Amino acid sequence: MRQSNVQVEETFMLQSKVLMDMIELGCADDNIPLQDVTADILAMVIEYCKKHVVDANNKKEFDVDESLKKWDADFVDVDLRTLYDLIYVAKFLDIGTIRKIFHIQNDLTPAEEEEIRTTNPWAFGN
Repeated sequence: MRQSNVQVEETFMLQSKVLMDMIELGCADDNIPLQDVTADILAMVIEYCKKHVVDANNKKEFDVDESLKKWDADFVDVDLRTLYDLIYVAKFLDIGTIRKIFHIQNDLTPAEEEEIRTTNPWAFGN
C-alpha cells in the first residue's frame, strides 16, 4: 500500500474520537499515521464528515434529516469492498455519525478499553 499525505481540516478531526484523543494526549504532531487506509477511502470519509458538518450547521433540523438521509443512502451505495473499507475506517477512527449509519456499536466494556490502553501505551502517548 502506498503512503499518501492528506491535509484535513479541524472539523474533520473533531468528528473522530481517536484523532481528538491523540491530539489531547500530545501524541500527534503535524502527521498522524493511519495504517491500512487508502487515500481514496480516507477522502470519502472526509467528504462524509464535511457533508454532515455543513448540513448540520446550515440547515434546519427537518431539512438536515431529509437531505442527509438521501445523501447517506447514495454514499453507501458502493461496491462491497468499498463499503467494508468505509466501515473499517469509521470504526478505527471512531467517527460517531458514520458509525451510527453502519449501526456499529461499541462492544467494549470500560475494563476492556482500559486493558487496550494498558497493553498498547504507545498508541495513547503513555
